Amino acid sequence: MSSTPQSPLRFKTQKALSQRLVLSTLTGRAVHISQIRPASHTNPGLAPHEISLLRLFEAVTNGSNIEISYTGTTLLYQPGLITGSTPGAGASGGVIRHELPAGCTRGISYFLLPLCLLAPFSKAPMNVLFTGSGVITSATAVGDMSADSVRTAILPLYANFGITNNIELRILRRSNAGTNGKGGAGEVQLVFGHQIRLPKTIHLLKSGRVKKVRGVAYCTGVSASNNARMIEAARGVLNPLVGDTYIFSDVSSAPFLPQLNKSDPHGKKKIGIGFGLSLVAESSVGCLFSADLASPPSGGVTPEDLGQHCAYQLLETVSLGGTVSLAAAPTMLILMAMGSEDVGRLQIARDILGTDPIISLGRDLRAFGASGWGIREATDEGTEMVVSVVGRGVGNVGRKIA
Repeated sequence: MSSTPQSPLRFKTQKALSQRLVLSTLTGRAVHISQIRPASHTNPGLAPHEISLLRLFEAVTNGSNIEISYTGTTLLYQPGLITGSTPGAGASGGVIRHELPAGCTRGISYFLLPLCLLAPFSKAPMNVLFTGSGVITSATAVGDMSADSVRTAILPLYANFGITNNIELRILRRSNAGTNGKGGAGEVQLVFGHQIRLPKTIHLLKSGRVKKVRGVAYCTGVSASNNARMIEAARGVLNPLVGDTYIFSDVSSAPFLPQLNKSDPHGKKKIGIGFGLSLVAESSVGCLFSADLASPPSGGVTPEDLGQHCAYQLLETVSLGGTVSLAAAPTMLILMAMGSEDVGRLQIARDILGTDPIISLGRDLRAFGASGWGIREATDEGTEMVVSVVGRGVGNVGRKIA
């Protein structure tokens, strides 16, 4: 007697779309999402970056079924098995080439963070090369972190769960957001070769003291002096906090794209011009806090202002307390929920735990069958909370690893 398939979980609006797709793929539960920008007269339905994300999920899985309504306002996603970059399943030479459309307004981290969550549970290693005129490696105005912060502040956190081997993020060509925040023509490659049966149970209850600050100042297609000015301004703020501060400078030329012009059919134009700064503070017990800023496409921001503001943003993130920042908390909580059926504990600042993204994540995890969180105060002042998460024991069903 065959078991009756579960009906899809139903959600509304495009809010937390990538998060829900990740949870759907990890748990094997289909999702039906409706009312995706129904009120928009010019661009109703799924945006270009959301369509591209669905294509990426389809490329790294086998057997996924995606149905989109004629208007694009309704989506049905039935997940398949996470296969990774297996030859013959959309991967050429073991590498999946994923091209982002020119109209993409989201940074590359919008695609990298979900992919990193799927990779440990994959049947084969992940090796994805992001190309195309829509790749933005810098931070964006909509809140996406830069590729540098993903590499230095997010990927190291996987070591807490026993995921350490053959993980690399290569920024092959830098780019800032182009005109109107769309596209940048960068190039990024993610190599994630460590698959596990189940993530380890973690207990992170001490944040320690900040012992060092590292960063990357980058400029694309503009004078290298912008980097020196950003670094000097940032160090002026950070040096009184910690003496061990080092900010690396990376200067690169702007990418060229063919210019669609009848008068000059062979002409090319520069895209992705700008500068930015990524900072990461590491505590004595290995906790990471990050900050990110990039120059807006419209300009009007000096390197000195950007460097100072990014440094103050880092200090504000550290001052909140806890063992994880807002940018890293969803990754940690999802991996804890997918781990072995044991209780893990994570200390989070009250101001982070009470934000919309974290509350939404807790509700979504509960909808996908995970246990509710246990929350208690960690300090007498009540500024930090301890979140207890019971693992669901999802694990890696595609590859049996001892």
